[in-house]
Amino acid sequence: MFTGLVTDVGEVIAAEDRGDLRRVRIACNYPAESIAIGASIACSGPCLTAVAVGQAGNRTTFDVDTAAETLKRTNAGAWRVGTRLNLERSLKIGDELGGHIVTGHIDGVATIVSRRAFDGMAQFEIDAPHDISHFIAAKGSVTLDGTSLTVNDVADDRFSVLIIPHTLAVTTWGERGEGDRLNIEVDLMARYAARLAERR
Repeated sequence: MFTGLVTDVGEVIAAEDRGDLRRVRIACNYPAESIAIGASIACSGPCLTAVAVGQAGNRTTFDVDTAAETLKRTNAGAWRVGTRLNLERSLKIGDELGGHIVTGHIDGVATIVSRRAFDGMAQFEIDAPHDISHFIAAKGSVTLDGTSLTVNDVADDRFSVLIIPHTLAVTTWGERGEGDRLNIEVDLMARYAARLAERR
């Protein structure tokens, strides 16, 4: 489980196809000794398992395997050397739940339609996949590329979010623009509420 609060921005430094798996090596600022083999790390949304830990210069590295299902449902297939990723370690008992409950199970890929900058902030209009757009509600929560955000407005499959200066500075959002594809995870509570309504 995660909160959608990004704690580091990593960089892909190697990617290799291995049959149906794609092995990706990510450099980060986490201490190497703090990453256990088998640990879960959210990498721009998807919850991935650290399968190796190493060092590259003054940065820690960890390897993850992206399987066919992950490559199909996320933007991980587009990760290349130099791609920057929002990272979050899994929650521990006693950690502050500052964002919202995030599983790291991606529902699909959304697309940025527009970016409008003002007062150091940026407002993004985003198209969600049609089959999950009904889970998105104004003032509700959504996770985009691993970042917990509040939905401003919703119209059909399109919604908007406002990114504050701090988030623009410490995540990959400062680099985002029209046409970029984002991993989206809808709010878990919305999913269960919709399922209960369907059963009734």
